[in-house]
Amino acid sequence: MDKYTLRRQLKAARNALKPAARRKAARDSLRLALRHGLLLRSQRIGFYLPQGGEFDVHPLLNQALTMLRGCYLPMLPRRGRTMRFGRIGRNTRMTKNRYGIPEPIDAKPLRARQLDLLLMPLVGFDLEGNRLGMGGGFYDATLAFMRHRRLWRKPRLVGIAYECQRVDTLPHEPWDMPLDAVLTERQLYRFNPVRR
Repeated sequence: MDKYTLRRQLKAARNALKPAARRKAARDSLRLALRHGLLLRSQRIGFYLPQGGEFDVHPLLNQALTMLRGCYLPMLPRRGRTMRFGRIGRNTRMTKNRYGIPEPIDAKPLRARQLDLLLMPLVGFDLEGNRLGMGGGFYDATLAFMRHRRLWRKPRLVGIAYECQRVDTLPHEPWDMPLDAVLTERQLYRFNPVRR
């Protein structure tokens, strides 16, 4: 199945979830993250603000802020696709980028390589650690430097998804960055990604 058709089907499955199921999934994923120590070993963590039915990471973000972790959100560049990440706190001033997604104002941006952990939205994933994104290429461009690393892999890449977004296999390209793990409401899937 091609990526366009998969995106359409998986987005429809994700969007069909009722609000109560979404809230429960967010709470359940936080419990799993805490049980597996997902936030413990990381000082600088990249998050995202959910858009268009994406998994709600606010419980994870609030927990990380409570744990005094450095929490960062993507900041789109004026040109190109390589994002930077701006630190946020409970009272950070925000502005909307060209896609209407809030990002921090006055934050000194970090490069992705300065993060310990990056939690990423996705449309679909498979059990090989392949991720199907929205198709804009922002995360692929931002993480392109990781394709040249064989030993030191920072940040760890963790997709955040509903269980209904899992598929048997995904088509992937040489520039697609495989994930280290995916956190759903039911499980933390761990992978041993091969950097292509």
